[in-house]
Amino acid sequence: MLTSPEPVALLNPFERDRDPHSPNRNLTPLTTALDSEGRLVVGGCLLSDLARDYGTPLYVLDEATLRGTCRAYREALAEHYPGHALAIYASKANSSLAITALVASEGLGLDAVSAGELLTALQGGMPAERIVLHGNNKSREELALAAEQGVTVVADNWRDLELLAALAPDLQRTVQLMLRFTPGIECHTHEYIRTGHLDSKFGFDPDQLEAVLQHLATCSWAQLTGLHAHIGSQIFELQPHRDLAGVMADALALARSLGHPVVDLNVGGGLGIRYTTSDDPPSITEWVRTVAEAVAAACQERGLELPRLLCEPGRSLVASGGVTLYEVGSRKDIPGIRTYLSVDGGMSDNPRPITYQSQYTALLADRPTAEATETVTVAGKHCESGDVLLKDLALPPAGSGDVLAVFATGAYNASMSSNYNRIPRPAAVLVHDGVADLVQRREQPEDLLRYDVLPTRLRSVR
Repeated sequence: MLTSPEPVALLNPFERDRDPHSPNRNLTPLTTALDSEGRLVVGGCLLSDLARDYGTPLYVLDEATLRGTCRAYREALAEHYPGHALAIYASKANSSLAITALVASEGLGLDAVSAGELLTALQGGMPAERIVLHGNNKSREELALAAEQGVTVVADNWRDLELLAALAPDLQRTVQLMLRFTPGIECHTHEYIRTGHLDSKFGFDPDQLEAVLQHLATCSWAQLTGLHAHIGSQIFELQPHRDLAGVMADALALARSLGHPVVDLNVGGGLGIRYTTSDDPPSITEWVRTVAEAVAAACQERGLELPRLLCEPGRSLVASGGVTLYEVGSRKDIPGIRTYLSVDGGMSDNPRPITYQSQYTALLADRPTAEATETVTVAGKHCESGDVLLKDLALPPAGSGDVLAVFATGAYNASMSSNYNRIPRPAAVLVHDGVADLVQRREQPEDLLRYDVLPTRLRSVR
């Protein structure tokens, strides 16, 4: 744990038009400010001090922003939905003991998609009854762990049901099920993160829904308590969520007509965030109000008792609370073409630019308001020509030793990180009121050899 040695004067908030009620609409964490020397501070901690004390690359998570987002979802659901509701954190965005504990303390649930995420949730203090297990190809072991712990299993396909039926004789309890289906709704987002259209690996096809429901009515080992659908990620549109409500209400009516005690309607997540100045996502309140009003109206039109409304924010809950710090290393000027600044990380700690062509906002940590007089491309250190984090970034003159802060990296950076080129994963710290707590240790090169096995017959080869 690092505590700032002396109080930092928080002057001239960096992002003057920040939305304190909807962090997904901000470029920077809620607590971002400038100190008396014009340097960037987050959570009361000077970013360049964090880089010096913990090394780079470094993931920085702002506790106030994460809690603020949790509360925004919780309060918006309470205000706009006339029935019971629960926000469930999609932990694939960033899974750790610390984030689990924080989200659990705010009264949210959690969704996991693997044994690793499930164990993290359980050991991080998330109650089993507030956890759901997703996945399009769950293993027998993952299903057994979830069922034994009393976690709700989201049935994605027939194989899930076959494996659970085989496990049932050894279980001491009924399996709580939620049924996922594809709603056939398109939205404008990257093709890799659209999941609601019919051509998707996730969920039962809608024309299979009645057959699945009829089959489950014969399964004494299962209790179907919920329905689930999800239309994608990083979505700025609201109309697809309105459309989803009608599709799900029809499915709810069908399930209840076949005798299933379905009480939960899970509309997934997908609300986008602001990565660059041109992004303009809806606020959390707008999104929740749209979903809540649409679900309530769709149920009323069909004469259905209101279900508990579940939603699964992931990116919009953690992304804006994250900052990644890098140290600038080499510089390459190609006259008339491009200037490259290389940093000590790249695609192993943030694969989103090379995977999705994602864009970010970045500043020099100690000179965030200095005049940007040059345009550079920030390249990673990996042996891959596509390892570029930011293209055509306007910066003040920068060189070796400068600390670069990249914003909105709290989602899908740490969770998608790798050891490409055998580069260790970064450390992570949680900052709050001038205190930085280490929540993820930095890997060391020798850690990467831990699971290697050298056959005896090769040990003499030198």
